Amino acid sequence: MTNIIEAILYASEEELTVKQISEILLSFKIDLKPAEIEESIEKLNESYTANDNSFEIIKIAGGYQFATKARYAHFVGKLRTETQKKKLSQSALETLAIIAYKQPITRSNIEFIRGVNVDYIVNSLLERDLITIMGRAKSPGRPILYGTTKNFLKVLGMNSLEDLPRLKEINEILKTEKIEGITEADIDLFNSMNNPEAIKNNAAEEMIQNTEQEKDTEQTEKDEKELKDRDDDRTGEIGSNTLFSNN
Repeated sequence: MTNIIEAILYASEEELTVKQISEILLSFKIDLKPAEIEESIEKLNESYTANDNSFEIIKIAGGYQFATKARYAHFVGKLRTETQKKKLSQSALETLAIIAYKQPITRSNIEFIRGVNVDYIVNSLLERDLITIMGRAKSPGRPILYGTTKNFLKVLGMNSLEDLPRLKEINEILKTEKIEGITEADIDLFNSMNNPEAIKNNAAEEMIQNTEQEKDTEQTEKDEKELKDRDDDRTGEIGSNTLFSNN
């Protein structure tokens, strides 16, 4: 029975839940309890460890799947080219982090935290199946709510969102260790996510500045229009006077 479960998992391109494995077995009139299936998977992993195999069965995104052991990841990674798997940009990673920790979240709230337009990035993350539409908020306008997908868990090698490290833990790691690819901007991002009041103040300050700039622009346009209207009136008066003087 263990070999059958092994064959099923090996042949599947996607992770399989215990329920899915059970349904496949039932189609062949093999009735196993969930605990028995999990016990078989555990025995398989024990045999892989005993034989020092380079692979194992991992629990990921709520299901089970064959995977190369972590210590061989560097070698397997050589098989992947940039065309097969393009890296996410820094801004996309920041946006994805916000969605992961704050989900469900609206696009406007993401922009509120990041301080920039995220239309293109959100659409890109949707295309990559890293985020999904979870519904609509009850606030005015019923804006769309976004959250992470099952594929997001698979990419990060996690079984559930509970496996996400807490922001405080990340902050401590960033403070004490120098990690390749982590910049000061990343640290500022996680700090700001831990300090909603600072986000609000920064956003409010930026909003005030933008409002003042808009007022200045409107006033300038108004002044220019008034000046043009005066010039037009003067031109009209001169034309009228010339006409009467000729007569």
